[in-house]
Amino acid sequence: MTHDIATLPAGDVFRTYPGIDDFFESIGLPRPAEDITMLEYAAFLDEEVLEDKGLMRSQLIRHFKDFVTGLQKMADPGETAIQSITITAGRDKSGQPEETGFTLQPGDVVSVVGPTGSGKSRLLADIEWMAQGDTQTGRSVLINGESVDTQWRYSSDQRFVAQLSQNMNFIVDLSAKEFIAMHAEARGIKDANVLVRRVIDTANTIAGEPIFAETGVTALSGGQSRALMIADTALVGHSPIVLIDEIENAGIDRRKALDLLVKKLKVVLVATHDPVLALMADRRIVLKNGGIRKVLETTPEEKENLRVLQRLDNAVVSIRNAIRDAKTIQTPFREILRDSCGGVPFEQAIVKQLSSSRNPDPGKRRKGNT
Repeated sequence: MTHDIATLPAGDVFRTYPGIDDFFESIGLPRPAEDITMLEYAAFLDEEVLEDKGLMRSQLIRHFKDFVTGLQKMADPGETAIQSITITAGRDKSGQPEETGFTLQPGDVVSVVGPTGSGKSRLLADIEWMAQGDTQTGRSVLINGESVDTQWRYSSDQRFVAQLSQNMNFIVDLSAKEFIAMHAEARGIKDANVLVRRVIDTANTIAGEPIFAETGVTALSGGQSRALMIADTALVGHSPIVLIDEIENAGIDRRKALDLLVKKLKVVLVATHDPVLALMADRRIVLKNGGIRKVLETTPEEKENLRVLQRLDNAVVSIRNAIRDAKTIQTPFREILRDSCGGVPFEQAIVKQLSSSRNPDPGKRRKGNT
């Protein structure tokens, strides 16, 4: 029970409430050892550390209990943690059966690729709505191998899925810090000041242009809005499944954004036309004519090609940033590429990289060679 939570071993608390990690991260304190209680943890903390966080020991314990209460309120009776999400095969726009379905687990990052009109957004919509064979695709979504309860599915309080669309439009007239604080309080976090700062700081590591706490959310650019919501989803929200529809043109650091969500063990699906983003994923779902055509594992060779593409991408990003800063592009592109390769000529860097990856040990023969 909540009033006893501070006297339980931390290991038991973490196993019962996996989201409790967010509490310690939000206030910038290390996770306690599994064999001590929260009361012991608070007693062991140095006074200077508490003063730096603006907390007294009694406040820390109270905030901890309030956070656990929030987690308990968010959990439906009998709800189990997501161990897997399965999308069963349905049909394409012509009514032909899809080639395959797929199953994802926490920490998986999957790209959804295909030409415009191939059904990428439709697949994300099926997952967001927890389709049960009743959408135009005929797909079904299973959580932990089981159908989703109808009463939960149509509830206005859905918690499984966070959707980040191409166009994010805020309708509330709040500042960035007020918006995050409102979300944090809805999650049971009473003193959200530290968490608000952390979300904005994290968003600024992703965004191409700085976000200020006092800026109104309706005044944020598309890239700023996307960065803020990714940070908010990772650090405040508890939705285990995150759907992202095209972030390549949002002006954010794609790698940092995905790493942040993976660290929180989210299941991430990204619809994209960007080869760099597609190859960053563990797998990619290829769609055609509204149906799933293939599910491909990203191969080691593709990961090596990704490194090459990222160097080219870094060069393009540097040009884009220069244009945004009202600078002229006088430097020859070959030199820009060299800078993206750490001062080594692009061709030399790529040849060295590819040869080392394809022949990791010259003394060993490749499998099948004689």
